[in-house]
Amino acid sequence: MSSKTLDRALVLDAVRVTEAAAIASWTMVGRGDEKAADQAAVDAMRNALNELAIDGEIVIGEGERDEAPMLYIGEKVGTGKGPKIDIALDPLEGTTLTAKAMPNALAVMAWAPKGSLLNAPDTYMDKIACGPGLPAGVIDLDKSPADNIRAVAAAKGVAPDQITVCVLDRPRHAEIIASIRAVGARLYLITDGDVAGVIATTDPSTGIDLYVGSGGAPEGVLACAALKCVGGQFQGRLLFRNGDERARAAKWGITELDKKYDLHEIVRADAIFAATGVTWGNLLDGVTYKDGFVHTHTLVMNSSTGTVREVRMKRKA
Repeated sequence: MSSKTLDRALVLDAVRVTEAAAIASWTMVGRGDEKAADQAAVDAMRNALNELAIDGEIVIGEGERDEAPMLYIGEKVGTGKGPKIDIALDPLEGTTLTAKAMPNALAVMAWAPKGSLLNAPDTYMDKIACGPGLPAGVIDLDKSPADNIRAVAAAKGVAPDQITVCVLDRPRHAEIIASIRAVGARLYLITDGDVAGVIATTDPSTGIDLYVGSGGAPEGVLACAALKCVGGQFQGRLLFRNGDERARAAKWGITELDKKYDLHEIVRADAIFAATGVTWGNLLDGVTYKDGFVHTHTLVMNSSTGTVREVRMKRKA
């Protein structure tokens, strides 16, 4: 996708799409119904996408693993007239967070030229990520968390105990957590939402230097789009638990099952990334209603121009 395609109007269109999904799902915050919250976000995002002058196709869809309502892989969106775009999305990243009114639920979307996003199957992925400003190759998925922490600390000119690492709080991460604590680094545990965890490394105000651990492969593609926009680093390797998941990978043309992907192999061209807060978090404010107006807070990035914008919207409810 050329810089001409990634123009200002298309960036603003991306903001409108994630805003619509965030506002719709916010009505279900704290109501304990994950599927209803997801459905509201899906419907709003689909409607907003179908109003755009794009020839879009969903390549990273939503909710297969949880039998949730989907914007399914292969679905066509937009008017069909305009640039050919591959779309990765999660209309509501953090359905549990939304149902329980917990922090860091987001509406998330990325798009790039047709054929330039990894068709990641709905499996897990081992991930490591860091933000911009560090030497190329400073992180390595094949090294221990402790070794990666030491490398990042050396690059930043600080001691390992000044590095903060974000990890999903899961039993499968017990060894990772032990390795982080053994080297003396700070540990920031999250209950859900690893897209938010990865993109937190892009903003120094969050205090998060590294993201480590396994999570959804589709979410890894979304996070890579954000990192590409700011010059961050990412490595990932697909994890397969059974033959069915290996068959899914083959369906999408993935033959090297043990391949270690870097960011530019996952997002192979310029990309736009947008995320709107649903509930309040360490990166984005949540949706609020006040005095008859709805307020949203969106982060939107464009790799073709290297720009990162925070967009605050206020409109009559």
